[in-house]
Amino acid sequence: MREYNKGNIVFAKELRKNMTPQEKHIWYDYLRDYPVRFQRQKALGNYIADFFCARAKLIIEIDGSGHGTDEQRKIDNERTEYLESVGLLVIRFTNEEVNNKFRSVCIEIDRAVKKRLEKE
Repeated sequence: MREYNKGNIVFAKELRKNMTPQEKHIWYDYLRDYPVRFQRQKALGNYIADFFCARAKLIIEIDGSGHGTDEQRKIDNERTEYLESVGLLVIRFTNEEVNNKFRSVCIEIDRAVKKRLEKE
């Protein structure tokens, strides 16, 4: 998927500079050196994905407490529907999962990548 809102590029760069502690943990302690390339804060369509793997067509979202409201869940569902409609898989983890179950989060990411690559 190469389409994106060019207005999101500046915002994505800012998000990369100001990652949450959980995003930093996932990036620096796992995804940065993962054997299949991931990108941080990637503009896709009208959205910015926390982490994106083009080869596996996979998006990883790390959701903070703000994602627990009904309104935010609706927005997240619409976003996921759009991204999945263009062939991407979206997997979500909470900040709590990253903080308390980091190894399990990494295992789940690895499984998702490998499953997606089997379809190549």
